[in-house]
Amino acid sequence: MKPLVIGIAGGTGSGKTTLTRALIESFKTQVAVVYHDNYYKQHDELSYEERCRLNYDAPEAFDNDLLIKQLDALVQGQKIECPVYDYTIHNRSEETILIEPRPIIIVEGILIFAEEEICSRCDIKLFVDTDADVRILRRMRRDVLERGRTIESVQTQYLETVKPMHELYVEPSKRQADMIIPEGGTNLVALEMLIHRINSQLSA
Repeated sequence: MKPLVIGIAGGTGSGKTTLTRALIESFKTQVAVVYHDNYYKQHDELSYEERCRLNYDAPEAFDNDLLIKQLDALVQGQKIECPVYDYTIHNRSEETILIEPRPIIIVEGILIFAEEEICSRCDIKLFVDTDADVRILRRMRRDVLERGRTIESVQTQYLETVKPMHELYVEPSKRQADMIIPEGGTNLVALEMLIHRINSQLSA
C-alpha cells in the first residue's frame, strides 16, 4: 500500500514540531518524519562568516531536488540516508540519519508548500497558523538556548530575512493547505479530527 504523505507547514515557531510529535505519539512506529531543515544546501566552499550572511529563509536555500528524490524513494519502500544540518556551523554535518519507509510519512518545513514538487507529493497538507508575536518569542528562545545564538543575531535575522520571507513565501503558501490549524498540536479538536481522517485513509 502506498504510504500516506502528510505535509506540515507554517511559519517559524508556529508549532509544526508539536503537531508532528502529537501524530508520532498517536501512530507510534507507523510514522517516518522528513524535516525540510535538514536539506539546507551544503556550502563547504564558503567560510563560516560567509555562511552566516546567507539567507536561510528563501526557497533557494534548500536542496529540494535531494529531498524530492529521497521522499520518492521512501514512498517506493526504500530506506534513505537523510542529511543532517548543523546550525552551529551553518552547514551540513558529515552525519546522516537512516530513515525507513513507514505507512505514514510526515514532511515538515516552513517552505514545503511554496515548492510545487514537494506540495504535489503530499496527500494531506496542513498549515499551522500562529500569531507572529508568539512565533518570534518561540524562535528567540529556541535559537538562544538550543543553537547558541545571541539575542542580537536572532533579532537581526528575523528583521532582515525571516519576516520578509514569511510574508513573501510562507504566508501565501497556506492557500495550498487542506486544513489550517491554529496553534498546531495544542489544538486538541483539530488534532482529533486529523487523527480520525488519517485512520480512515489508512483503513481504506
